[in-house]
Amino acid sequence: MAKSFQISDGHGNSAPASARALEGVSIPEAPTRPGEVDAIVLRLAETMFGCRDVRLVWDSGTTQEGHLRRHQWPTTPLSQEEALLIEAAQRRHASVTSDIVRDGWVRIAHALDYARAVFVAEWPEACARPDGTPPGLLDFLTLLAARMRAEIELVAAHHATGRMGKAARLQRALYSIADLASSELDMQEMLRRTHAVVAGLMYAQNFLIALHAPDRDTLRFAYAADEKGLRGLEVGQEVPTADVPESLTLAVIRSGLPAMGPSVQLREQFGLGPPGKLGPDSADWLGVPMVAEGVVLGAIVVQSYDRAGRYDEEDRALLGFVAQHILTALRRKQAQEELEHRVQERTSALMAEVVERQRGEKVQSALYTIADLASSDLPMNRMLRRIHRVVGELMYARNFIIALYDAERETLRFIYHADEKDPGIVDPQVEIPEAEMRDSITFGVIRSGHMVMGSPRQVTRQLGIREGALVGAAFEDILGVPMVTEGKVRGAVLVQSYDANERYGTEDRALLAYVAQHILTALDRKQAQAELEHRVAARTGELAQAVSELREQIGERERAEQQLMHETMHDSLTGLPNRSYLYGAIERSLARLERNPGHRFAVLFLDLDRFKVVNDSVGHLAGDEMLKEAGQRLAACVRPFDVVARLGGDEFAVLLEDVNLPEDAIHVAERAIASLSEPMHIGGKELFTSASIGIALGNSRYRLAEELLRDADVAMYRAKAHGRQRFEIFDERLHQEALKLLELESDLRRAIQRYEFEPHFQPIVRLTDEHVVGYEALIRWRHPRRGLVAPGEFLGVAEENGSVEQIDWQMFERTCREIGMLGDDSTYVTLNVSPRHFRSPVLAGQMIELFDTYDLPHERVRVEVTEGALLDNPEQVRVTLEALRAAGVVAALDDFGTGYSSLSYLHRFPLHTLKIDRSFVSALQRGDRGGSAPVVRAVLAMARTLGMDVIAEGVETVEQRECLLEMGCELGQGFLFSRARPVAEWAARRAH
Repeated sequence: MAKSFQISDGHGNSAPASARALEGVSIPEAPTRPGEVDAIVLRLAETMFGCRDVRLVWDSGTTQEGHLRRHQWPTTPLSQEEALLIEAAQRRHASVTSDIVRDGWVRIAHALDYARAVFVAEWPEACARPDGTPPGLLDFLTLLAARMRAEIELVAAHHATGRMGKAARLQRALYSIADLASSELDMQEMLRRTHAVVAGLMYAQNFLIALHAPDRDTLRFAYAADEKGLRGLEVGQEVPTADVPESLTLAVIRSGLPAMGPSVQLREQFGLGPPGKLGPDSADWLGVPMVAEGVVLGAIVVQSYDRAGRYDEEDRALLGFVAQHILTALRRKQAQEELEHRVQERTSALMAEVVERQRGEKVQSALYTIADLASSDLPMNRMLRRIHRVVGELMYARNFIIALYDAERETLRFIYHADEKDPGIVDPQVEIPEAEMRDSITFGVIRSGHMVMGSPRQVTRQLGIREGALVGAAFEDILGVPMVTEGKVRGAVLVQSYDANERYGTEDRALLAYVAQHILTALDRKQAQAELEHRVAARTGELAQAVSELREQIGERERAEQQLMHETMHDSLTGLPNRSYLYGAIERSLARLERNPGHRFAVLFLDLDRFKVVNDSVGHLAGDEMLKEAGQRLAACVRPFDVVARLGGDEFAVLLEDVNLPEDAIHVAERAIASLSEPMHIGGKELFTSASIGIALGNSRYRLAEELLRDADVAMYRAKAHGRQRFEIFDERLHQEALKLLELESDLRRAIQRYEFEPHFQPIVRLTDEHVVGYEALIRWRHPRRGLVAPGEFLGVAEENGSVEQIDWQMFERTCREIGMLGDDSTYVTLNVSPRHFRSPVLAGQMIELFDTYDLPHERVRVEVTEGALLDNPEQVRVTLEALRAAGVVAALDDFGTGYSSLSYLHRFPLHTLKIDRSFVSALQRGDRGGSAPVVRAVLAMARTLGMDVIAEGVETVEQRECLLEMGCELGQGFLFSRARPVAEWAARRAH
């Protein structure tokens, strides 16, 4: 449906204008990733000018070390020939050509001087002559140079922003290292993550951590990541220092001082010989010692094999800080491993006793569970409760008691107490004086240091407790074991039974002794962990002081960064917000719309009509002044809180907030068009321009700013198509067309994966007797929902998105597979080959290989090409067709008469047949000497002269057939003889 708007002519008059959608035009989304724009530009160059193997090389300044910062697309390495051409073009500030010519192609480099870029491609040899420059190439290179200059300026801004963010990254890295040093990760994982953090701050591809044992004078690599390897040494292997006397790492440990520089120079400083079996020297080497309490316990090393000068004083200071945190983690892990080693030894001893008593798999599993609980990070009360549950599965332990004894304070504390008769007799948090517990069995076990087991009378006699002095309810049987370490009794574990049927034996005694020792181990571990956490807290305090100083420095840099961010978010020419700023503003409007559906906003996309003419006629300086003036006029057309942004070149966008849609947006567009239509006085000249505007109204279906700008851009191009100096609103119909196109592209991709394309065969007959001499394989799409789809509905889209080649190869393969079902071996089948295929120099070989795979005689297959394919890449097409003809495959020119229809190219290509387009055949009438009849006669006469066959397409009536026969045309195809049918129908007809 067309919409009408009132457009002012600048004199107070207005007239209605209808808006009509331009069918088949949909602007793709803007590129977002690096290299995408370069790829589009290079593909455009190949399409417009017929060049190939195109690449773009440009420089964006120098690094801090003074090296040239070079970029290229594609990113594949340059050949020597390309590198020399690029250097010559940059040095001469001109276009240069190679002296090497291959198969008629020569490489040419065009210097885009003021953009510090070079455009390199292969061209036909004729383009290397002074008069061989393709039309439009110089304009293309001018536009490309302007785009590259903008890209270089943007890269420079990004590098400046990166320097300001370095301090923030350093702060985050320091926090990460401190967190890793106090984490519960295993040693290798902790060191691997620390390596990743260091690699984010400096070059650390080769990262080593070496530990030195002073008492044994040995060296051990706790962690190693080295592209050259350790040359015979393994991570964790302990070697005497006498075996590695020439080690730079050992030299740093011996000296206790950091070292930095090329390894050859450092060896000379330390008085070391060649590295020998330790590996090759490095171009740059940095090592710092790890020191604890004045003793050097190891070193951390990073090195580079390929480039000197990678490391500086900042890297050395950072690595020294990392070294101390890693040492803290290593010592903590070593203490934990020693503790676990003791647990393992005690566990092994008890396991041997349990195995001897054949408690079976259940006992073994329970013992492992107890060992795991004893070394876990659970709180003490939860750990003891779980151990109680495990013990209860192996023995009668409904009543389970754990007590600790403090010899210095002479107190007893029941850290765990579960008793069915006396549940609250003691408080786990209260220490009980020894004097109050002298006649208790618990204190008796601690005092004696021996296990006890039996009835109350037996136990009191063993412990020397007077009768009648027991604390708590009377029990039937009891088992108690002391907790002993280094000859000192630290506490006791007891179980007791109030049931006369539940008695304890020697196996229970061994199990409880095992549990007691693991509980004691857990207590020791908790104490060691508390000490370690205290040391970590001290280190963290030191780090906090360092971070505080760093934050002061960052504060100064943040102020500079804010200024830089303003410059980054605004256009340097007009001072208006740039694309990034506009994207952020639109994203905020979309978020506000999501929160408040009543919010209304719109985006206007516009560019200046005929701006290129101004630039080319009066110069870029005048063009820049026009852009500034245009920005000021646009800003005057909106409210202060609206956003006017320059997107680049002569493109501007406006974000209108809190408006009545679409009326307010239309009024702003009209004011902008009227304002920009007024003459501009620049450089003593009166210049004129105008604007075409597209409007996209904000609504809930938009999720990204790019989507709104895309739709506004589409509407702008529709305004240009309808005469410029006007506006158009993006409506739902355009949206639905875009959705349909997207759905069709998705269906095409799925159709390729599911092999939904199939050939239908239309016969080619002798017009005299309708004898079938061949078939044309025509593509059909067997859509799962829409049924059979004709090629006109999808081939255009397939050509645009590049999927037509995959579709064609599926058609070629299926056609070759079905040719044998057509019957008569004397008939041939023609294959329609898309122009895109002829860009490949291996097309002929691939097709011949396909025919041979299906054992097809080459004379049974013919290829059809269009005039467009011949003109797009004539030299490659000629080579391909000649290779096919040499193999026995002839070619036909399809739709002849609709294009150039020129003898100038017919005689250049090895064509066997001309196919007269159906538009000429449909107009034939008997006795008519005008119309299309002279054209058909001319084609027939030309074909006879060149010795070529002629096939008339689209023969639908007997009258058309008789006219063709009178003119001397012998072959034809069309609905008069048969529609295109699948091979199964032809096979069924032959059977009947």
